[in-house]
Amino acid sequence: MIPTDQPHFQCLGPLGNSDPTDLINAETNRIPFRAKNFSLDLWKDAFRSWPSPTKGWKDWFLRIGNSNEVQWGERKLDQCIRLSIADMERNESLLIAASYFWSDTLNAFVFGHGPASPTLADVLMLTGLDISTVDNSHLFDNRPSSKVETRSISGWSRYIQKYRKIGSVGEREHTIFLNMWLDKFVFCGRSAGPNSVYLSAAQKLASGGHFPLGRYLLGSVYHLLHQVAEKLLLGQPIGNLRGPWWFINMWLSVHMHKRLGFNLFAQRFPRDIAEDYELDDEESATRSPLNYGEAAIVLPGTGGNEDQVSRFF
Repeated sequence: MIPTDQPHFQCLGPLGNSDPTDLINAETNRIPFRAKNFSLDLWKDAFRSWPSPTKGWKDWFLRIGNSNEVQWGERKLDQCIRLSIADMERNESLLIAASYFWSDTLNAFVFGHGPASPTLADVLMLTGLDISTVDNSHLFDNRPSSKVETRSISGWSRYIQKYRKIGSVGEREHTIFLNMWLDKFVFCGRSAGPNSVYLSAAQKLASGGHFPLGRYLLGSVYHLLHQVAEKLLLGQPIGNLRGPWWFINMWLSVHMHKRLGFNLFAQRFPRDIAEDYELDDEESATRSPLNYGEAAIVLPGTGGNEDQVSRFF
């Protein structure tokens, strides 16, 4: 155990053999790539909860952001919330191929060049989310003080229509906005539609609370990959598992951009303009990215087909 400057807070240090070669070799023989034959049939509906564009979201983002930009910056939310206005394309072939190399024991992809895994540093680099605040709360177990009706609303567009207001932005509207952001764009709920699962977390954020959302995101990434690897080893369909495929897509794309032939520095990110804004002849709807996250989230995607997946194998 390694002590820190925070009371009652310690970190796990290195333990065991400093040469992990034998462990890595043993685990390589137990990953889904070695254990099961590849089949695209298992991946039907696997990406159903992908955060696709929603009509009205960008305008709502602009409205809420105009009133809360400073608070978002202080809470380290601004970069990640802004990523939600991009039309992110998924690289299905890359995601499918990489999943066959995940080791639950190592919590890492066992690639040919060695193990690699998303870390808190990657979360900070790509999303800017808080990873350092000490978390003393059971965030998702708390009940919100107010309720939001979602059962009678079919689809996120109608959710926006119902709860987007005019005039000044109140804390309740801010909370409802963040509830949608957390569900649809961060943790990607299984229902792929309005619900209030993340309302307590949204309420804490809207009221100015601090907590390490980046750690929750990374934990969700590991949990998703664990479920996928488990199903692949059993030869079961992946199905619609909730979880941040989008972050895995970004992480893989950034670390393999040369192999994929992508130029990170040539990408264009959407400007903060209204959805119905009419551009002048010489005006562009995009701008240069301000960080790695903005560059990665607009990279081109590919569909899932055997030839593309085999290329990564």
